[in-house]
Amino acid sequence: MPRHARLDASGALHHVIIRGIDRNDLFADDSDRRRFVDKLGEYMSAGGRSLYAWALMSNHAHLLLKSGSIGISGTMRRLLAWYAIYFNKRHGTPFPESA
Repeated sequence: MPRHARLDASGALHHVIIRGIDRNDLFADDSDRRRFVDKLGEYMSAGGRSLYAWALMSNHAHLLLKSGSIGISGTMRRLLAWYAIYFNKRHGTPFPESA
């Protein structure tokens, strides 16, 4: 069952969890982690959001952020699409086959 849409009022605190598909690793090494954190910082400052904390594990990540005047869903969509392309190009990961 899908989860309900996130309430995204300006100034609300959000605990965002990012998981790898089928519990696969999100980060292969520290270089991946650095690139992700750098891009995360760019997107947070550009959107007027505050990032209070993050924890990056091999197969998932936690973010604690405060939303700004622009909702977080678009920012997260752009960040994660960018990261998927970056990771797949760097590590030669093929796109999953359709069912």
